[in-house]
Amino acid sequence: MKKFVLILTTCLFILTGCENMDMDDTPTKKVEAFLNNYQTLDEGVLEDLDTVLANDTSLSDNDKEGYRKLMEDHYRDLKYEIKDERIDGDKATVDAEVTVRNYSKAVASAEDYKSSNEDKFQDEKGNYSTALFSSYRLDEMEKVTDTATYTITFSLIRQNEEWTIEELSDEDLNKINGLYAG
Repeated sequence: MKKFVLILTTCLFILTGCENMDMDDTPTKKVEAFLNNYQTLDEGVLEDLDTVLANDTSLSDNDKEGYRKLMEDHYRDLKYEIKDERIDGDKATVDAEVTVRNYSKAVASAEDYKSSNEDKFQDEKGNYSTALFSSYRLDEMEKVTDTATYTITFSLIRQNEEWTIEELSDEDLNKINGLYAG
């Protein structure tokens, strides 16, 4: 009987885990939740997008709305696959492959077009118009159907018994946003 109780206790411990162990608090689960926030247009993701748009003085209000819709569709269509997780004490890395629309070519092409056609982006007074060019660039981005797959290595740190993703580099954010030109 003692053997049965010991085996039952061991099984319950393995099945339920220890009190401090949260099975949703693994580096991989944190990265999945982070990327899922983009796919589901989490409130925090939309707030960040709205902040970027509020600070962008090159877009008209109409183009800001168009850009917001473009990015919402982009985030919904983001796909990812976790490739690897490495834990070393209170530090971890998680490699994820993300597949997104590749806007970088459209942006570069628009810049090239502007360089040789600046007259197309002049206002009625003959001055260069950032708004006209931004509208053109947005139109070019809306035509993009090509995707690109990038690897992002997420760095995490465990503090107060919880895994936290460290701040992403601009390069990695550009990968998520489809603007990476590397």
